[in-house]
Amino acid sequence: MSEHEATRVLTLDRPEARNAIDVPAREALRDELRRAVDDPAVRAVVLTGAGGTFCAGGDVRSMEGAAPDTVRARLAPLHDVVRLIAAGGTPVVAAVEGTAAGLGVSLAAVCDHVVTAEDARFVAAFGRIGLVPDGGLLWTLPRRVGSGAARDMLLFGAPVPASRAYEIGLADSLAPPGGALDAALERAAGAAALAPLAVAAAKRVLAGDDGLERLLEAECAEQAALFATADFAEGRAAFAGRRTPRFEGR
Repeated sequence: MSEHEATRVLTLDRPEARNAIDVPAREALRDELRRAVDDPAVRAVVLTGAGGTFCAGGDVRSMEGAAPDTVRARLAPLHDVVRLIAAGGTPVVAAVEGTAAGLGVSLAAVCDHVVTAEDARFVAAFGRIGLVPDGGLLWTLPRRVGSGAARDMLLFGAPVPASRAYEIGLADSLAPPGGALDAALERAAGAAALAPLAVAAAKRVLAGDDGLERLLEAECAEQAALFATADFAEGRAAFAGRRTPRFEGR
């Protein structure tokens, strides 16, 4: 965490895992976001990643335990993060360098503004490890890019370069390579200059149709079921072994 006038910068900093988010990282991000939202001196937040990568997604190596309660416990802090960004009252700007993959796409998509470096890319191939998109992505992505582009990303898993992300609305502005954070800080400063109560009210209304809550509950149910499948076990093993998975639909 660092301060830039009225903007607080939260940096995902697990370079050994390309900023993949395990449960402790989810909890830390939730806690820092809550502090930012509760601090009247913080008028905007920038979310970024260290080492030239935004976020490689969930930490697949930490995904053990198929019991539904275990899955719900994994998702609980993540869902708090989604709620805090979507409706917490403080504008959040994502600064994306390198890769946003899986959960990294989810974190970017729920932000109020996404700045991406021109050489970055977005990959939402949850099916490659046998899981459903999480982090509210099934709610945020269609709202950003429309149903067709969302289906293309989620059902086919092809990488989306920054230029295409900007074209379809997944990214809101482009920056030179290495310049996403500076551009995000400039954007955040604009939000920080507005009346904070009015901004918070607008965010609550935008996220207040209950669609997000219904989606997060459905996400829990589907993910809990998928954690128990042989396909997810194969997906994890293939990821760890750096090989192509062989799914059998069971």
